[in-house]
Amino acid sequence: MQAGYERLAKNLMDFIWEEQIKLGYRREVIRLYFPLTSLCHFFGRQMSEEEMLDVLHALPETVTRTLGNVRCSSKQGRFCIEIPEEGVAYVHANMHDDGFLEELVALVQTHDCSREKLLTLFSKYSQAVEIQDMQDADFDYAIHCKDRENDPYYYCFHEEGCHIIYHRFTPEDYADLIS
Repeated sequence: MQAGYERLAKNLMDFIWEEQIKLGYRREVIRLYFPLTSLCHFFGRQMSEEEMLDVLHALPETVTRTLGNVRCSSKQGRFCIEIPEEGVAYVHANMHDDGFLEELVALVQTHDCSREKLLTLFSKYSQAVEIQDMQDADFDYAIHCKDRENDPYYYCFHEEGCHIIYHRFTPEDYADLIS
């Protein structure tokens, strides 16, 4: 179970860090929303909504020490995980990466962002870049770096007129998306 809590905590911090890159840092409460299936992936087993709430209400000290008094609720299989101000501040003070995510966010904010420029950026940070065209109506293609240990995500892109949007998925959620 401890490994599941660690994966969940890393994912929460990664989401907060990404939001801070996109919007800037503010000492505020952040609410992140997850479907039950995504949370079950962290713990490697299927659970009911009630079982998952029990798991989330029992966050270990290793999580609350960094993220604070995290609050969790659910409604019809959709979970809200509320990170208090001190957890958001912890992420701001302690999360650092190699610059990839900051460059990605800056690139997709430009009007001349393209698939080719995205591949160039990913290749700058990885020797093992995979690109996969997607048949899904929401995304055109996914890019994943197999050798970025601290960044296991699949980045899914959709071209909308003169700009590109993206969403990143855990490997398990990505597998669900393409199945």
